[in-house]
Amino acid sequence: MAINKQHAIDPDKCTACTICVTACPVTAATRKFRGPKMTGPALTRLRKLVSDDDPMLDYCSNCKTCDLVCPSGVPISTLNMIAKNEYYKTHPRKSKADDMLAHSEKMGKLITSLPLGSTFANMGMSIGKAFNVMGAMGIAQSAKMPAYASESFISKFKKIKQNPYLRKVVFFSGCYINYNQPEVGVDLVKVYQKNKIEVAIDENFVCCGSPMVAGGYIDDARVNAAKNAALLKSWVDRGYDIVTACTSCGLMLKQEYQELFDFAGMAEYAAHMYDSIEYLAKLNDAGEFDTNFVNDNTKYIYHAPCHLKVQAIGRPSMELLPLIPGIDIEEADAGCCGISGSYGFKADKHEIAMKVGSKLFNRIKNSHAELGVCECGTCRLQMENGSGVKAIHPLTVLRKAYGL
Repeated sequence: MAINKQHAIDPDKCTACTICVTACPVTAATRKFRGPKMTGPALTRLRKLVSDDDPMLDYCSNCKTCDLVCPSGVPISTLNMIAKNEYYKTHPRKSKADDMLAHSEKMGKLITSLPLGSTFANMGMSIGKAFNVMGAMGIAQSAKMPAYASESFISKFKKIKQNPYLRKVVFFSGCYINYNQPEVGVDLVKVYQKNKIEVAIDENFVCCGSPMVAGGYIDDARVNAAKNAALLKSWVDRGYDIVTACTSCGLMLKQEYQELFDFAGMAEYAAHMYDSIEYLAKLNDAGEFDTNFVNDNTKYIYHAPCHLKVQAIGRPSMELLPLIPGIDIEEADAGCCGISGSYGFKADKHEIAMKVGSKLFNRIKNSHAELGVCECGTCRLQMENGSGVKAIHPLTVLRKAYGL
């Protein structure tokens, strides 16, 4: 198994303390996954004890809870993804869902390019569920799939008139915002303009590759990473900061590229990369964040995504949203939601994902909140599916508070 030496993926730092196993939400939900340390780290060091043919490799959700708790700083989840990639070089895929969910950008591009494409695609998903077509493809019948938007974010962005400002950022929208929830991208532009920030986009950006890595398609992700890394470095060289509004995209571009690949300029641009709310919290620390809000008497409950936690940037949303007058917001603090990107959409993983997220679902229901809040798109979908409470991005809350 080839390990990238430049970015210090050292499985020998694993002391086999088992804290990753005790913290793993998937291990707690199913006996099919014996724990993180028995996957990537063990396969790298202990091949005589753990077989390359062990199907449990497929059950790691890449939520990164193991990385968060590891006292030795081993990127366990990345080792697991490398192991999964190697496994599928010699083993057949379980279903067509793997390829479809790992390469969702292809479908998004096609659907948004066709007249009424989103209408027919969304209708097709509904009909497909009714006749078990989705199930035959390996998609869980009861999983709530993200609907496609009628217009992509990039298309909407081109219609927005911005004021020019000295502070400029380039926004990496990612697939989910571009094809499924473009309104979140519009919210970002409106909120950033309110804070005297000019937003640029780059139509040459491609999928960050996070779903490819999670699905065991690291070679495909490498192609995208090479292109994105060069583009991101060029924007930083021109004096721009980089922002994302999807925690999985941000984690992939800033950290996982450096763990998996060896392209020039990654560390340089990563130093200028921020989560969209983190960037505004940075302004707030400098006394430059606009707090001219209108009252918002809504009761919210906030869920911190796993891919936010592992970035070690705190809870920027819980720093800024409580500044809104009249707001009632509490943090769920109920662990992983279970979706882990596209993991919970798969027929053989959906029940596990719902069991993982059950604590969060109950927490949301018992809070009597009117709305959930979360930075991650698929986490929001999972929150809604498990609790029945609609969930929105923190940028949407801020835009409302600005009266925009």
